[in-house]
Amino acid sequence: MRYAFSTLGLPGTPLERSAELAATHGYQGLELRAHPEEPLHPASSAGDRAAGLRTLTSAGVTVLGVAGYARVAAPGPDEPVLAEIEALVRLAADLEAPYVRVFPGGGEPPRADADDHAVRRLRAAAPFAERHGVRILLETHDSHRTATATARVLDRVAHPGAGALWDVLHTWLGGESPAGSSRALAGHLGYVQVKDVASAQELTPLELGGGALPLAEAVALVPPGGWLCWEYEKRWYPGAGTLPERLGPGRAYLERLVRAARAGLERKDTP
Repeated sequence: MRYAFSTLGLPGTPLERSAELAATHGYQGLELRAHPEEPLHPASSAGDRAAGLRTLTSAGVTVLGVAGYARVAAPGPDEPVLAEIEALVRLAADLEAPYVRVFPGGGEPPRADADDHAVRRLRAAAPFAERHGVRILLETHDSHRTATATARVLDRVAHPGAGALWDVLHTWLGGESPAGSSRALAGHLGYVQVKDVASAQELTPLELGGGALPLAEAVALVPPGGWLCWEYEKRWYPGAGTLPERLGPGRAYLERLVRAARAGLERKDTP
């Protein structure tokens, strides 16, 4: 298993510091929040991108994904959404990142045509992403928070340049079991975001293992060699504890879950 964390947990932190924390605590990758508040975003210059990549490479850390905010299922014209996705793809390619995150954004409740918007835009953007060595991942979020809803879109897109980002919190909030999420996303999964919260009513981020999410079940379903990315939403919950001192225990907790899952498989295989 490979491990990453999102810079959403370190709002505004210089890239050198994020890379240092990742390397120190055994995380091979970073998911970079692509927003003007952060060091790198779609408007960053070529020089800043190149310097950022050098910083990460020298620390032995890769960019797992560029977390953008394009909303592919939202109402409105296609052109601005596609332009936003293409800018994110170019940033990811410059940073040698394999993935770009996009949101559905189809409304609550979702508009009847939300799926059609998402399918049309992802079909248009996926070949561009593939040519740049990048895969666009539709996160299980907002209007399409379950894996079943996300897969409904991706089954229609049917292009290798588009896939899914499984956010364990949102599928759980949508009433979907980890086993159900895993089945729905078979063939679509890019990577998995983990986090923990106290309850469906109290979403302030907690240390991994300190809340109610079925993390052991979800981790056991991640394919060998896959990525687990801890998204600690400090940016949206400024009163939450700080992330740096939690990174080491969080990495150790995930590794324990992975070992337990492997041990369970070995027991099943033993006659």
